[in-house]
Amino acid sequence: MQCAESLRVQACFDREVDAVAAAEIERHVEHCSECRELLQDLEKVRSALRNGISFDAAPAALRARILETLDTECSAAEAGNSAARLKPRSRRQTRGWGGRGFWSGALGGIGGAAVAAAAAFLWVVPSLSPLSSELVSAHVRSLMPAHLIDVVSSDRHTVKPWFAGHADVSPAVADFEAQGYRLIGGRADYIDHQRSAVVVYQHGAHVINVFTWAATGERRLRNTTRSGYHLAFWQQGDIQYCAVSDTGWDELLGLVRLLSEPG
Repeated sequence: MQCAESLRVQACFDREVDAVAAAEIERHVEHCSECRELLQDLEKVRSALRNGISFDAAPAALRARILETLDTECSAAEAGNSAARLKPRSRRQTRGWGGRGFWSGALGGIGGAAVAAAAAFLWVVPSLSPLSSELVSAHVRSLMPAHLIDVVSSDRHTVKPWFAGHADVSPAVADFEAQGYRLIGGRADYIDHQRSAVVVYQHGAHVINVFTWAATGERRLRNTTRSGYHLAFWQQGDIQYCAVSDTGWDELLGLVRLLSEPG
């Protein structure tokens, strides 16, 4: 059986965890031969990719198409964010990896297929927030033995009162067994520097953790997928919700709809 920490080990290798989680994972690897072998395999793959790929100049036509696409996307993004910027600047004047100057230089040293892959990867990096990594880590950690549930019950009248004194918020709790989402309990976790209330559901063979914490500011959180886990965000009043699971998107959003319905 695969070690329950293997996904966190991979996230640590990719530098997607914070310093506290990285220290925990390093201590785990010291005593887990399976995870040590996993790290060694990952390092071999990275070394092979770095040393075995040759770099050729991209064809001029391909470079032109990619830069034209970036022009269009960046202009659209800037138009949407212009109201929030104190000193709007032309995208052509932007320094760093997001500007056209960066891509002009980078495209000169990357081969055809690699250009498209690199462009796609770097373009989505900013949307991968530390909060998403924190939620995935908490979800994976909960799947370890004895970590999933603090209060075991299918009765919402038992689960909801338990959160008083254990979490900073009082979340919506309901049992949707008739719709295929069975309430199995709850627990407290630490998310976004708060004591989060987590309501746990089972859908078929999948566990769905619904994290809740006090919403702060006007931060907009978008649905995303990290390390094979889907994260669905929504907000009700001053409480922020996030449902995390490896079930399909349709199944996960089905629970979100049920929890979001008034009453």
